[in-house]
Amino acid sequence: MSGHSKFANIKHKKEKNDAAKGKIFTVIGREIAIAVKEGGPDPNNNSKLRDVIAKAKANNMPNDTIDRGIKKAAGDANSVNYEAVTYEGYGPSGTAIIVDALTDNKNRTAANVRSAFTKGHGNMGTSGCVSFMFDKKGQIIVDKEECDMNADDLMMTALDAGAEDFSEEEDCFEILTAPDDFSQVREALENANVPMAEADVTMIPQTYVTLTSEEDIKCINRILDLLDEDEDVQMVYHNWDE
Repeated sequence: MSGHSKFANIKHKKEKNDAAKGKIFTVIGREIAIAVKEGGPDPNNNSKLRDVIAKAKANNMPNDTIDRGIKKAAGDANSVNYEAVTYEGYGPSGTAIIVDALTDNKNRTAANVRSAFTKGHGNMGTSGCVSFMFDKKGQIIVDKEECDMNADDLMMTALDAGAEDFSEEEDCFEILTAPDDFSQVREALENANVPMAEADVTMIPQTYVTLTSEEDIKCINRILDLLDEDEDVQMVYHNWDE
């Protein structure tokens, strides 16, 4: 996520996802399975599942695919053996990268993530080596073109629901929450019929690193592309100012 045009970068991510829907659907499918295993198959009683369903719909996952994923996870809960793992490391010029994965084979995933770092001339570090450079926040992005509500009303709706911060960018509004307040804020906006381009709990860099060398840019793109291709990888966070 760039520090300048958050929404432009999200649209770029969405286009990449649209070109590889199988990947994003696999990612969300695993999140559905974990949410159902932890809180049951009824979204009314499972806020985590409600959040994942909202994410699925934002990524144009068909309703029947969502329903099938929930039913499969509910009927086969004991077979859901994914484990959440996080890797941290450095890209070129000290850029910080965090990788969240859901895996049924930690050895395979660790080897693949390490290989992605190595091929992009980066290196995997120890737990905690870069995460202190990020803040964990709920983040909701609203596309101005899609939103009928004016900025003041949107801000008050978000803040009344428990949001921490509201900012207006050139092409979007950004709403930040504490991780524990994310679900209630997202649901308040959903109930107010606010269309959300992106809604997730994410890691936001405290500062950004600008890369000027063509070789550095090539290397970090290599790392990010290899991680994006790995089906075990759920999310990648970095502080490169693209």
